[in-house]
Amino acid sequence: MGEATASRQVMTAENGETMRNSTLAVANNEFGFDLFQQLKRQAANKNVFFSPLSVTLALAMTYNGAEGETKQAMGRTLKIQGMDLDELNRASADLLQALKSADPKIELDIANSLWARRGIQFTEDFLARDRQFYWAEISTLNFGEPQATEIINKWVSTNTKGKIAKIIDQIDAQQVMFLINAVYFKGQWQKRFEKALTQNQVFHLLGDQQKQAPMMAQSGNYQYLQGDKFQAISLPYGAGGASLYLFLPDQSSSLEDFLKGLNYQKWEGWMKDFHDAPGDVKLPRFKLDYESTLNQELANLGMGVAFTPRADFSGMRAERDLFISEVKHKAIVEVNEEGTEAAAATLVGITSFGAAHLPQRFTFIADRPFLMAIRDAQTDAILFMGAVMEPR
Repeated sequence: MGEATASRQVMTAENGETMRNSTLAVANNEFGFDLFQQLKRQAANKNVFFSPLSVTLALAMTYNGAEGETKQAMGRTLKIQGMDLDELNRASADLLQALKSADPKIELDIANSLWARRGIQFTEDFLARDRQFYWAEISTLNFGEPQATEIINKWVSTNTKGKIAKIIDQIDAQQVMFLINAVYFKGQWQKRFEKALTQNQVFHLLGDQQKQAPMMAQSGNYQYLQGDKFQAISLPYGAGGASLYLFLPDQSSSLEDFLKGLNYQKWEGWMKDFHDAPGDVKLPRFKLDYESTLNQELANLGMGVAFTPRADFSGMRAERDLFISEVKHKAIVEVNEEGTEAAAATLVGITSFGAAHLPQRFTFIADRPFLMAIRDAQTDAILFMGAVMEPR
C-alpha cells in the first residue's frame, strides 16, 4: 500500500450495466428512506438533511471487508443482500461513472478515500477493490501525529469545496482506519427566481408560532402532483439532469402526519404521477447545516453487530480484531434565487480491540483539581492518597 496513492478508472457501459445501476440506485433509495425515518425520529421537531448516497458509498467500501454475520447484517441494512460482492462493486463503479454530470449548469463531484494507520497491515484484496471500484485514494498516515487529523479534514474540505471544513476532531489510540466519502452538488435553476420578487413573508412554525422568512417567487409550468392531503412540485436544474422535489402537506394536515409510513415504495408511486401543470411557486431562501453520528440509527436498522467486538471484518485484516467505532455524517445545503449548493461527507471509523499500536502524542496540564496517590511498588499498598482541589 503506497503513501497517498490513488487510482481512477472509467468503467465502460455494457449490456446489463444499466440494470446494475438501477438496482444499486433502488437499494440506495430504500436505505435512504429507512435512515431518514430513524434520523427524523431522533431529531423530533428539528431539521434533518443528509446524503443517502454518501452514507451508502462509505458503508459499501466498508462492506468489502466484512464477512459472516457482519456482512449479512450490513447487506440487509443497505438493501444489497441480493447482490454478490463483485456485482455490488461493479454496480458502484458504474453508478459513480453515470453520476458524472454532462450538464454545464450542474456540478456533481463524488470522492472516496481510505486512511490507514501506518504500521498496521490490511488485506491487499480489500484495498485493491476499494481503489478499483470506488476510485478511493488509499493513504497511510501516522495517526499519532497531530497533523493527521488536519490532513484528513483538508481532504474533506477540498472535496466539498470548503463547505464541510472538518469531519474528525481527534484520532483515538485504537482507531486504525477511516473510510470517507464526500459529495458536492451545485445546480443552477432551469428557471431562476428573480431576486426582485423575493419578499419577507410569514413562515408558520410548530405550536402556532411564526417567523419572517425571505420567500422566493415565480410562475410557469411545472411537474406537479396533487396527492392525498399534500401537493408536490419538481424544480429542475440546468437541462433537467437533476431536480429539487418539494412535498407540502395541506393546512389541514402536518409534516408529521405526512412522514408516517413514508417509504421508497410510496416515493416510486408518486414519481410516476407527476404531470405538467401551470402554477405559482413560493419557497423560502434557506441554508441548513446538519451533523449526526449514525451508530444508533444504523444499529436500529439491523447492522448493530458491526459496532461490537463480535464484528467480522476479516476481509480487511486476518486477525479479526476490527469493528466500526463510529459513522459520522455532515451535510449542508443552501437554496437561493440562483439554484442549490449542497455537500455531504461520511466517515466510517474502524477500531481495533486487539492490536498493539504506537502511543499517541499527548498533553498533560494539571491546571485543575486532580487525584494523587503514593503507592508502594513491592506490596502495591497505597501509602498516601488525596484530591488536590486548590494547590497552596
